[in-house]
Amino acid sequence: MQKPENEHLPALIKAVAQYFKSKFLYLRKTIAMNIMKQFFFFLLAGALFAGCQSEPQSDYKELDLLPYGLPVTIMAPDSTNVKSSSMGDGLMQDITVRGAEGYDLQIIASTTNSSDIAKAKAEALASVKGNRYFSKIVQEAEDGFIYEMQIDSNTLNYGFRHILLQGDKEIIFSQGMASAMSQEEATRLYEAVK
Repeated sequence: MQKPENEHLPALIKAVAQYFKSKFLYLRKTIAMNIMKQFFFFLLAGALFAGCQSEPQSDYKELDLLPYGLPVTIMAPDSTNVKSSSMGDGLMQDITVRGAEGYDLQIIASTTNSSDIAKAKAEALASVKGNRYFSKIVQEAEDGFIYEMQIDSNTLNYGFRHILLQGDKEIIFSQGMASAMSQEEATRLYEAVK
């Protein structure tokens, strides 16, 4: 006796379904791999683009402060205004450096008998923390820090101290006295004097 043609139909449907399922899985896998390749390509391109961008102070040039009595070189805008004054019979020197884009730097150099950078930084920290508007330390290093001042509930101001001990001199770099800086501006200036 012969089998009716309909008996082979379920097996044929299963075979066709299996074929399309394997093709679908292959296509899904291929599409997923292409999407992953594109994702990693754009991720890598973005990382390279971000890495190739200029440093925040790349438009700064070296500024030698030796003509003003300090054997120090900092990074500053091309056109700066430098003023130097001496106090206390030459025991303390005050140098202000002002330039474009909010560049406002004060440098106080005084004689010291200490070579302890930790002690000098602790004194600078205590001085800053003693201000009634002091809010928090934002970034800290062995020889300096960036801090936040909360003037009122809507106004934040940022400043920094960078301490350099050189010979018998203690040199403290900070933002200008009347400066109102954002965190980015304070960080940029801090990095320029390190």
